[in-house]
Formats: sequence, structure tokens, C-alpha cells
Amino acid sequence: RSGAHEEHYDPPSGWLFGVKPGEKAEKEGWENLWVYGFFGSLGLGVVGYAFKPDTSIQTWALEEARRRLEVEGILKEPESK
Repeated sequence: RSGAHEEHYDPPSGWLFGVKPGEKAEKEGWENLWVYGFFGSLGLGVVGYAFKPDTSIQTWALEEARRRLEVEGILKEPESK
């Protein structure tokens, strides 16, 4: 319920976003900030995800098993290149 007794309904104009065909929509001040902020943070997130360290239990177990087998002499140490 509104304190002001005025109409809060905009009647349909028939145009998408109120812009007539052939006219260019005016950009508002926040639009560029939103676009660059959204896609910039998305890009940083993708890069961060691509370079995250592998902390899975499977990787740890494989490295631990290989280390133990090398200590016991069952598995040869990898040759350095």
C-alpha cells in the first residue's frame, strides 16, 4: 500500500523496453559498470579455478603410495630429465 495516491501502473506502449524501432536506447550510468564488473569477475573466477591446486584425496593417495613403494625399493624413482 502506498502513501501517495497515484497510479503505479505504466500502461503498455507496445514497444520492447519502451524503445521504438529505429531509435537507439539510452544507456544508463550503471550499465557499463555492471557489465565490466560482472564479466571481469567472471573472468578472474575462471582463471582462478583453472590454476587452483589439486587437493583431492585420490591425488594425495597416489603420491603417498608411490613414495612408500620407492622407499621400500619396489618402485624405481623417476628419472630426472
